[in-house]
Amino acid sequence: MLSLIFAIMMIAVFGKIFGLAMRASWTILKVVFTLVFLPVILIGMCVAGLFYIALPVLIVIGIISLIASAAS
Repeated sequence: MLSLIFAIMMIAVFGKIFGLAMRASWTILKVVFTLVFLPVILIGMCVAGLFYIALPVLIVIGIISLIASAAS
């Protein structure tokens, strides 16, 4: 009986820690994509001659970031 209670409490504690780790890793992943991969992709598109596609993408992302920063 005591081991069952221990197992349930252990799952509860490590479940909360796992949830916190998932939220932290998702946040880190969003920051890395925003600061590293997005500029590299846009620069690559400009170098490859896809400037007419890169510019609207940049404008849309800029508008979304302005709306998101104003909302928070």
